[in-house]
Amino acid sequence: SIYKAERSGQSKKARHLQRLLSKSYYAKLLAVRKATQDNQGKKTAGVDGVKSLSPKQRFDLTQKLGKDSKARALRRIWIPKSGRDEKRPLGIPTIKDRAEQALVKLALKPQWEARFEADSYGFRPGRSA
Repeated sequence: SIYKAERSGQSKKARHLQRLLSKSYYAKLLAVRKATQDNQGKKTAGVDGVKSLSPKQRFDLTQKLGKDSKARALRRIWIPKSGRDEKRPLGIPTIKDRAEQALVKLALKPQWEARFEADSYGFRPGRSA
């Protein structure tokens, strides 16, 4: 596994496994599922205006992942800051870009957990302060 390879100091093997995972068909299916069905912002449209995908469209998106790495422009929405009259920009990527990000996160997360300090609990998923 990526975690074990990184813990034992085999960075080259960890990178090879990450590449293998990012090209895996089932990892792509999982990434598309996270971006289109599981995440809280699944109904939020990006700059392309697409809000939800049919099962056929999700399958087609799985086939397209990893082919062209050029990300589309973000959709900018100005949301109010809490307790102030100011607004801050929020960039919303397209569903394809969100799926690409989920796929990369699947590959990078085990390596990051292996490198992170074992006794640090701040700002980590599944950990409390």
